[in-house]
Formats: sequence, structure tokens, C-alpha cells
Amino acid sequence: MNKLYRSARNRRLTGLIGGISENLGLSTTLLRIIFFISIFATGGTSLLIYFIAALVVPKESNHVDPYAYDSNVRGYK
Repeated sequence: MNKLYRSARNRRLTGLIGGISENLGLSTTLLRIIFFISIFATGGTSLLIYFIAALVVPKESNHVDPYAYDSNVRGYK
């Protein structure tokens, strides 16, 4: 079973939906649309739950950015 984390690669606000989509194997765009609709359907309760979950769920720890600058190598990796 995969551990839930906030994505460092696939993020718009906190990376929570990106992490959920990577964990479940679903489209991030689809989950974002469903979440946006749920904000209005629940009267904003899902937005409150989102921010609480963003505080509880840890960030992705082992993400390596392939475009990051490395001082040991000339230019980019």
C-alpha cells in the first residue's frame, strides 16, 4: 500500500490533490474538477477539509528535480 503524501511535482496550491492522484492512479485534472464542484456542493466544507488535510499529510521527501542546478556539474543536470 502506498503512503499518501503531498506531491512536489504535481502541485497547484499545496500538492495534496496531486499526491492523491498519484496514489490512486487517477487523472489530476479530473480530481481537481471534482474537488472544485464539491466546494459548491458542500457549502465550502470540502475546502476546509482540504486545508486541514494539507497540514496533516507530509510532503514528498525524495523528489529530485531533473532541471535543478547542480554546482558540481556545468549547466543543468
